[in-house]
Amino acid sequence: MTLELLAFIALFFHFLGFFSAIKAIMESRTPQGSVAWALGLVAIPYLALPAYWIFGRNKFHGFVKLLRANHARSSDAVQEYTQVLRERNLLMFPDQRIALPIEKIAKLPFTSGNNVDLLIDGRQTFDSIFAGIARAEKYILVQFYIVKADGLGNELKDRLISKAREGVEVCFLYDEIGSLGLADEYLSGLSAAGVKVYAFNTTKGRANRFQLNFRNHRKIVVVDGVEAWVGGHNVGDEYLGQSAGLRHWRDTHIRIAGPAAQSIQVSFYEDWYWASNELLELEWNPVAAEGGRNVGALALPSGPEDTFEACTLFFMECIQSARERLWIVSPYFVPDEQFITALHLAVLRGVDVRIMIPRKTDNFLVTYTHWAYVDQLLQIGAKVYWYDKGFLHQKVVLVDEGYATVGTANFDNRSFRLNFEITMVIANEDFNSEVASMLENDFSNSVQVTDEDIIKKSFLFHLFVRVAQLTAPIQ
Repeated sequence: MTLELLAFIALFFHFLGFFSAIKAIMESRTPQGSVAWALGLVAIPYLALPAYWIFGRNKFHGFVKLLRANHARSSDAVQEYTQVLRERNLLMFPDQRIALPIEKIAKLPFTSGNNVDLLIDGRQTFDSIFAGIARAEKYILVQFYIVKADGLGNELKDRLISKAREGVEVCFLYDEIGSLGLADEYLSGLSAAGVKVYAFNTTKGRANRFQLNFRNHRKIVVVDGVEAWVGGHNVGDEYLGQSAGLRHWRDTHIRIAGPAAQSIQVSFYEDWYWASNELLELEWNPVAAEGGRNVGALALPSGPEDTFEACTLFFMECIQSARERLWIVSPYFVPDEQFITALHLAVLRGVDVRIMIPRKTDNFLVTYTHWAYVDQLLQIGAKVYWYDKGFLHQKVVLVDEGYATVGTANFDNRSFRLNFEITMVIANEDFNSEVASMLENDFSNSVQVTDEDIIKKSFLFHLFVRVAQLTAPIQ
């Protein structure tokens, strides 16, 4: 390679770096991010350019434009659905101090007339999902971040194929990055049986070709628009506790029957349209669940297509509204400074703030990064617990006596800004008592962290923790 060619390549990189730096200054979320990207892109474009085009963006181009034409939450069908909710007295009006901002963030209403079942761990969850699939008469909507062609994955596949052969419409959506290793034979087997199969391809579109930083992290199953499942489980044998590396897999899902099931399918409708360019014909005729507890529920989809950071706003609202109890459970607890500040204020208000996280995760960097935030949490007076009975993967928040959330969002930058997520907000004291009992049991399998646990760690350990924390925005 000649010197002239090397000089041309170097000049080309610096040229791209300069214009990418301008883009970073205009679009980065924070001044600190703008400065960091701009300096890197100008000084070392050979390294910074690939990193910026893969990890540097926090908005998902194309999805927003597509949905403006056919946005489920503003479509005629869903507008009619909301009107029917009102006519049938299926709208719920819990504590408006909390409910009103949550509804505005979600762009979907709290509904009444729901049954909600708390599903603890994989066997309960998939037994319930498989029973629901067996009841399907019209359609089944299935969406998971990770699908594996193992024992559980093949059982799901066989059940979906069986329903498709009965004439039930089956739509199967998976994330192209989360399910990267999913065999073609698995997908072709579903397609051959009449199941509609699409990947949620975040690299779709010219502007997204090199953007690998977004994920569709949602886990949703909807049957006939009358019942739905949301929670932390993906499809793989490890979610049944059959992973040698992480032993017991502790996770939580919920089953919802009633009007809120159709709010959940709004999220699927939008994701399916991006992946397939098909507008699904779904049921938008909400009715109260039979023999139920009349539970209030709201679905909150969030993602990088949001004009404002819906996931961030929602969890900040949870923290700020707490007056007596705030219990947060997350496998990946890597929050922004604003969340630490909000938690500090909650502690000062006298709120019982507890954070439960796994001592060991499936992400090496997160396992160490947790220690940096544990240190900060102890300093502000929050209680922190290491879960020791295997891998804690549930995403649950309990606020006072009135609200509980179960969903797919972790307490980290990826879920707040980069992932497509869905969180269910349940307003019912009886259900929340069940959640509290479940978490009390989890606390009994945990160890409360003390200052001594932090102090006794070596300097090199603390140094590695701080280095790991630097990668927090992309963990």
